[in-house]
Amino acid sequence: MSDSTSAESPDDTPDETVEHALRVGLNDFELSDEDRALLDSDGTPGDEATPGGGRPVVAIIGRPNVGKSTLVNRVLGRREAVVEDVPGVTRDRVAYDAEWSGHNFTLVDTGGWEVDASGIHLRVAEQAEVAIELADVVLFVVDAKVGATDTDEAVVKLLRRSKKPVVLVANKVDDQKTELEAASLWSLGLGQPWPISALHGRGTGDALDAMLEVLPEKSAISAYERGGPRRIALVGRPNVGKSSLLNKLAGEDRVVVDNVAGTTRDPVDELIELGGKTWRFVDTAGIRRRVHLTRGADFYASLRTQAAIEKAEVAVVLIDAEDNIAEQDVRVVQQVLDAGRALVLAFNKWDLLDEERRHYLEREIERDLAQVAWAPRANISATTGRHVDRLVPGLEVALASWDQRVPTGRLNSFLGEVVAGHPHPVRGGKQPRILFATQASTRPPRFVVFASGFIEAGYRRFLERRIREEFGFEGTPIELSVRVREKRRR
Repeated sequence: MSDSTSAESPDDTPDETVEHALRVGLNDFELSDEDRALLDSDGTPGDEATPGGGRPVVAIIGRPNVGKSTLVNRVLGRREAVVEDVPGVTRDRVAYDAEWSGHNFTLVDTGGWEVDASGIHLRVAEQAEVAIELADVVLFVVDAKVGATDTDEAVVKLLRRSKKPVVLVANKVDDQKTELEAASLWSLGLGQPWPISALHGRGTGDALDAMLEVLPEKSAISAYERGGPRRIALVGRPNVGKSSLLNKLAGEDRVVVDNVAGTTRDPVDELIELGGKTWRFVDTAGIRRRVHLTRGADFYASLRTQAAIEKAEVAVVLIDAEDNIAEQDVRVVQQVLDAGRALVLAFNKWDLLDEERRHYLEREIERDLAQVAWAPRANISATTGRHVDRLVPGLEVALASWDQRVPTGRLNSFLGEVVAGHPHPVRGGKQPRILFATQASTRPPRFVVFASGFIEAGYRRFLERRIREEFGFEGTPIELSVRVREKRRR
């Protein structure tokens, strides 16, 4: 952070002057190490949640409270800051650049599974399958003190079927006695359990060495790569015309099939020329149906959609314009938002609509898709190919917004104007002040606001809306979190 005694440069712009003054003012408040790290980095490039392309991907999976995040921090060698301050909104998978013994890889931290009495196996399957699908190697973390549970056993079945390399990690082994208990995990049938203490570092080196033995040099999945043609997921509920659109886009010998070898399922991406550019449509075949689960086609469609979205940078959600907008359409859109991907809406069979249907469709869009009023739209016909080229401007603007970074000085000057015109309501005789704001990352754009008191949800939404109006952000979700900080005690 800027030193409080440093002088302003005569060449500073008004925005930079505002930023400098607010940074100095932050010195009067209690800041954590994570706060200072964020302010020092100022959201500079390299912080995106989609680390370097080609790197092998290692997913850490396991039940809640087995120590997954502690292990992530141990491998990274630092306590990774969490931007969100609202429970329940953290994404299920967060990717980090990691290194061990000179080997670089992408480490994916998965959220703990919300297990309930009625849906344990389905919820475990949903979380585990997507994490496994996108990984080259899996670190499966089990609590050695508790031993293997029914939930662990359910995950083991998925791991065996996936044929992905698995390193079994027995965590919370702090002494010799627990090490003997960890040996019982041989019974899971995944090979040697590696006893570790993620908290204290005991044994983690041996477990990571075992991981390196099965880690490929390059990822066979490429779910988290950067660079190359921009990656598009074509998603939507069943029978909305996804296959017809993909076939139309790939017709006339315009498609190059890129076989990504090295996995049991050999996923296929398609390079498609559209609007004078090459785009990579990610493999949407996704996860094959599992015989041992019986929730039916909707469950597997949801899994395939989630896997495709995770591999992409932007999702085109295809909606059948002839039908009423269904709950399933809204659910697919929500999956895109939860994954933090850019979004374009494509309304198929537009050429078959009469004026009355178009009128009612607009009303449905306003009612059911109000939360994504910022998403670009294209009205197309997948069968005839009419207006499919109109997808291109939407894709370009959505990806540009997804990558956009707002200068810190400009952001703070703008928020100052907004707050001056529409201050936060006074509650209990107090009015929270916005102390400083910065964009923590892109892909999607994430903003962190430091405040002197609690900022109400309605006012947060107001700030998000004003940021979107001022800086564009068409076609991308944006996230705004607030860190409440108190004044230093003199």
